Amino acid sequence: MTTKKNVQHAHISPRTRALHDALLKMGSVFNRPDVDERMVRAAGIPLEGALFPLLTMVERFGPIGIVELANRGGRDYTTVSRQVSRLEAQGLVTRRADARDARVRAVVVTPRGKAMTDALDAARERAAQALFASWKPADVDTLVRLVQRFAADLEAHSVPDEAS
Repeated sequence: MTTKKNVQHAHISPRTRALHDALLKMGSVFNRPDVDERMVRAAGIPLEGALFPLLTMVERFGPIGIVELANRGGRDYTTVSRQVSRLEAQGLVTRRADARDARVRAVVVTPRGKAMTDALDAARERAAQALFASWKPADVDTLVRLVQRFAADLEAHSVPDEAS
């Protein structure tokens, strides 16, 4: 007599499954175009919603090459290159030779682009204040500390193996 086992989740612990589910939920919110459009409207800036995550990443991680920017955003290199060209045409970013590798053109936020990311940060702060209104400040501090630790460890463990 054979028994049917539910092997769908046989290789993942409940803790890892719960964490992965939470990260998928967060990622799906962060990647929704309507959420991006609402953030842009809340910031009161004239920017297409699809461009705002790229502008934010350039401001946070720049100078940054197109390939790294595409990897960080989970997008295709050619799509990101076209979108960066649109940001550049609006005077929000500029490209320059990378200090580490002159063959690479790094993207850098301009003062006008920085003013936009500052407006986005202010809108993000208002949204965070509303989201955490019922939380204890110590709980928010703990969440921030643990998410920062998790992000740092995740980034450190995602670096490609040199031997690969």
